[in-house]
Order: sequence, then structure tokens, then C-alpha cells
Amino acid sequence: MKYLVLIHVLSALVGLGPSYFSAVLLRRGQSPGALRHNLALFSALSTFPKVGGTLAVLSGLALIWRGQYGPVTQLWLLGSLLVYVLIQAVVLGYVLPRIGRLSTWAGSPAGLEAAAVPSEQAAVLRGLHRAHLLVGALGLVLFTLMILKPH
Repeated sequence: MKYLVLIHVLSALVGLGPSYFSAVLLRRGQSPGALRHNLALFSALSTFPKVGGTLAVLSGLALIWRGQYGPVTQLWLLGSLLVYVLIQAVVLGYVLPRIGRLSTWAGSPAGLEAAAVPSEQAAVLRGLHRAHLLVGALGLVLFTLMILKPH
């Protein structure tokens, strides 16, 4: 059981860790070249939440099933699940479509020739930065619920 807890904790850290880097990668005031580089880094880092997040969910479900954590209706457990769903909604519903649009622009002839990031793309970048700050804050709430387990 302790190994399952270890897998759960480490996979959660690996799964949420890149969201803190992403807020830095997707900051305003970048040149188009720096943005292209940071979008490539973002793409490389996106593997960690996919693998780590999936493993965290599966190990969490296994812990609930095999552990002595009590009913699923506890505040910390329902709260954790709700926060996780909110994180996924922000990332899948808001971040990924905008990252796709920004990446398309950055790799287009207009993006490759641009001396500065145009206002439309800069606005998308600001929204992405804020979304990752939100995801990071929600991640802290998630970790707090999982550690303190309030009833």
C-alpha cells in the first residue's frame, strides 16, 4: 500500500509540475523567436501531465478502492476530484485550443517574419499565462486537500 501511495504522490507531482513552468514559458513581452522556442518547450513538457496525470488518477482510484480512506463523499475526496476536473477543463477547454492557434501563427510565414508578437497573439498569450497561473493555484488547492484531508 505504501508503494501505491508513493506512486500516487510522485505521479501527481510529475503531472502538475509542468503547469508551473508553463506560466513562465507563456509570459508576455517575448519576441516571436522566443515564443516559438517556448512553445516547443511547452510541447515537450506536455508529455509529463499526460502520463503523470493519468497515473495519478489511476493510482488514486486504486487507493480509494484498496485503502481505508472511508466514504467517497468526504469533503477532501470530492473536493480533490472537483479541483482535478476544473484543472482538466481549463487545460483541455481553454489552454490547448489557444496553444494550437498560437503555434500555428508562430510557425506561419507571418509569424516567422514578424519582428514582434502582434496584439491579437499577445492577447492570447496573456490569457494563456493567466490560465496557467490559475491551474497552478488549483494544483496547490488539490495538493492541500490531499495532504490535510479535511472532513
